[in-house]
Amino acid sequence: MTVPVWVTPISMVAYTVLLMLLTEFMRRHYRTSMWVWVVSLVTIPLWIANIPGDDWFRWAKNLSVILPLIFAGLGRIAAVEQKDTPFWRTMRKRWVRWVLYGIVFCNIAEATLRDVQMGNMMNALAGFILCVTMPLGDKFWKYDTSSHGEILSYTVPMWNFLYTTWNACFVYAEGHEFFASTCCILAAAELYPIVMRRPELYITGRIYTLGAHLLLRSCFPALFPTIMNSAAWFNPDFMAGWGLFNGVIGIPFVFWYCYQLHTGRADVAFRRGKARAIYLEGRANGTIDEYGDPVALPAPAAGKPQAPALPDDDAAPVAG
Repeated sequence: MTVPVWVTPISMVAYTVLLMLLTEFMRRHYRTSMWVWVVSLVTIPLWIANIPGDDWFRWAKNLSVILPLIFAGLGRIAAVEQKDTPFWRTMRKRWVRWVLYGIVFCNIAEATLRDVQMGNMMNALAGFILCVTMPLGDKFWKYDTSSHGEILSYTVPMWNFLYTTWNACFVYAEGHEFFASTCCILAAAELYPIVMRRPELYITGRIYTLGAHLLLRSCFPALFPTIMNSAAWFNPDFMAGWGLFNGVIGIPFVFWYCYQLHTGRADVAFRRGKARAIYLEGRANGTIDEYGDPVALPAPAAGKPQAPALPDDDAAPVAG
């Protein structure tokens, strides 16, 4: 089915806006968000019907996004509701942050391996650099206990930009007809934290837009090739040049990233805006540690009220 040319840009704008609205809904409704992804598993028969059995990448991508979204939902519930049971206390420990880090790492690594398989080696280098320079899980990933349990990740603008241009180039090479729709989910993830004035919500925007997009592609494979088919946009020379650009700009970023870690500036440099101000104030007052977690207050003198105890040994993450 062929649609008029004007349908593509209009559908791209509409889809981007819808993805941003979806992200905001998911951010505000942490319980509903988790159950949406649980229920989405009933569509697996459609995946089987629409995804070739030998397409390892599509299956790996679906499972490595949908299942982790359920896990992330449990972490959000644990952070907000502070239930005092062994399971929920466990879900507030620092290892949960490393799992979130590992999930994003694996998703980037999957696409990087696919780039290597396609021979797009310089773009694969950019993917490898993204894995190397992703902010570490214990210090720079949090669940915000003061709000809706949002996943906070203190990525820097260059990492976000490199991720966006790398992923766009990857899809340009791997699925030409889906390139336009991929630009929508990447744009939504970039624009959402800007609109919200909270740079630390970039990963939140990215995971929910990607999950929704993969679900739509798996259930309705003809949708995006019909309303925003971009197969005719493909040019192999442009793809090679784009991959080269991504690989080259990633190299100096590695040095900058390592320098921030080596000099101890990363704790402040990776945080931006209000999150940086909260972190600096908390560190100056001694109310949070280097991880951004609450510090247990010293025992009060006799006759003074006892400060409330932290819920477990590994303090629940807070904003900042």
